[in-house]
Amino acid sequence: MNRKIATLALVSTLSVPLFAAEFITIGTGGVTGTYYPTGGAICQMVNKNKKETNMRCSVESTGGSVYNVNTIKAGELDFGISQSDTAYQAFKGEGKFAGAAAVPELRSAIAIYPELLALVVSQKSGIKNVSDLKGKKINLDSPGSGTRMTTDVVLEAFGLKASDLALANELKSSEGPTMLQDNHIDGYFYMVGHPTANIKDSANSLDINLIPIEGANIDALIKKYPYFAKGTISGTFYKGAPNDTPSIGVKAVLVTSSKVKDEVVYQVTKTILDNFDKFKELHPAYKTITKESLLDGLSVPQHPGAIKAFKEAGLLK
Repeated sequence: MNRKIATLALVSTLSVPLFAAEFITIGTGGVTGTYYPTGGAICQMVNKNKKETNMRCSVESTGGSVYNVNTIKAGELDFGISQSDTAYQAFKGEGKFAGAAAVPELRSAIAIYPELLALVVSQKSGIKNVSDLKGKKINLDSPGSGTRMTTDVVLEAFGLKASDLALANELKSSEGPTMLQDNHIDGYFYMVGHPTANIKDSANSLDINLIPIEGANIDALIKKYPYFAKGTISGTFYKGAPNDTPSIGVKAVLVTSSKVKDEVVYQVTKTILDNFDKFKELHPAYKTITKESLLDGLSVPQHPGAIKAFKEAGLLK
C-alpha cells in the first residue's frame, strides 16, 4: 500500500509541470506612454485565451527599454518592450551594453509600431530648433532609458552637451508635462509612439511647440546609426502643433530571451497575429501597422517560437 501511495505521489509530482499554469510578465514603460497600454493590450488578448493555453499574463510599469532588456537578462521579466536601437546595442554589446553588460541571449518576437523622438517645449521658451536648447532647462529623461540614449546621440549630432544647458534634468519623461506646466523646465524629450497621453497632457495645459529634428546633422546620424529612420509626427495629434513635425525614430519591439520556452513565445506571438484587427483598434499608434510590418525593424535575432507563429500565418517561409 505504501509503495502504491509513493508511486502515485511520484506520478503526481512529475505531472505538475505539464498542467501548471504559465505566468508571464511584460515590462513596459511609464503609464502615460505607449509601452504600458501596448503591454496591457497584449496581456488582455493572452488572458482571453487562458483556458486554451493555460497562460496568465501581467503587465509591469518600468523605466523603459534599457530597464526591460536588463531585467530580461536577469530572468525577472519574460518579455519587455524596447526600442530597436537599444535592443541592437544590447545584443551586440555596444555603448552602455559593452563587455559584461551585453545581452547575447536577447531575442525579438515582433516589431510593434514606429516610435519618433519628440522635443516638446513651451511656446514662451522661444525654442525653435535643437540648437536653441543651449542655455535652456531641458529634461533629458532618466539615465539608461531608451529616450535618453536617443536624446544623447541627437544632442551630440548638433554639437551639444548636457553642460551646455542651463539645467539638464534627468527624470522620467512621464514627469515632463508636470514639470513643463510648473515652469521647472523649458522642454523635454520623449521617444514614443504617437499620439500619446503624455504630450496631450502638456498640449491641453499650456501652449506648446513640437521642435523639428532634421537637417544635415540628422542625415549624418542616420548614416552612422542605420537602425534610425526619418519619420513625421502628424499635425493632427496635438493641440498647438498643427503642422507635421519631422523627426527620427526606431521601432518598438517586443523582446524576450532565448531562455524563454518556445511554446510561450509562440502562443504570445500567435495570439497577436490571430487577433490582429482587434489589436490595431486598441491604440492610435497602431493605425498604420500591418502584419508584414511586424517583421520590420527586428534588430536582434527572432525567437524560434515567434518564427513558428509567423510561418504558420504565412508571413515567413
